[in-house]
Amino acid sequence: MDPNEKFWDKTAEKYAASPIADEAVYQQKIEKTQEYLRPDMRVLELGCGTGSTAIVHAPHVAQIDAVDFSENMLTIARERAAKENIENIDFKHASLESFTAPQEHYDAVLALNLLHLTKDRDAAIEKIFSMLKPGGVFVQSTACLGDTKSIFRLLAPFGKILPFIPLVKVFKNKDLTQSIEKAGFSIDHHWWPKGSIAVFVIAL
Repeated sequence: MDPNEKFWDKTAEKYAASPIADEAVYQQKIEKTQEYLRPDMRVLELGCGTGSTAIVHAPHVAQIDAVDFSENMLTIARERAAKENIENIDFKHASLESFTAPQEHYDAVLALNLLHLTKDRDAAIEKIFSMLKPGGVFVQSTACLGDTKSIFRLLAPFGKILPFIPLVKVFKNKDLTQSIEKAGFSIDHHWWPKGSIAVFVIAL
């Protein structure tokens, strides 16, 4: 098993039980995202975790393919969806790198708290661009640790060698936006909430 998958499998229950760090910011991101959603949309969420965001958006779209590489996270997600009687989410076990879909298949792709956990940010965004229909919506929220004094910035490099620390990439907001634009996107909304390490971007 991949060490990062093993890490997230072990932390799944604790992650599911943890409160959202800033509920007000989270709700603003949800509301802003839903301004771009339509009832006929097919949506992909990469790194869906325990399914909370997919479940919130499910009533506003036709179908969500929710992908995560932690089977334990997906088990919790499926249980949550069933409890909420949500039937239009298809949870899939895969990493961003291993997941495949036809080109121009999705109307929207969500990658929340994911890009700083990927080995190759540029390749990931280019792959997302290829899976979106022309004019499709890309929604992402990513920790830009290079612009902060967070302790995680110092610990992140050790994720490559220490099994109890997951892979975390350190980059800046300008690096993220450059990668998004280089892939072919046009940034429609950019928000960096005060006090947050995560930059929220909606691109078309």
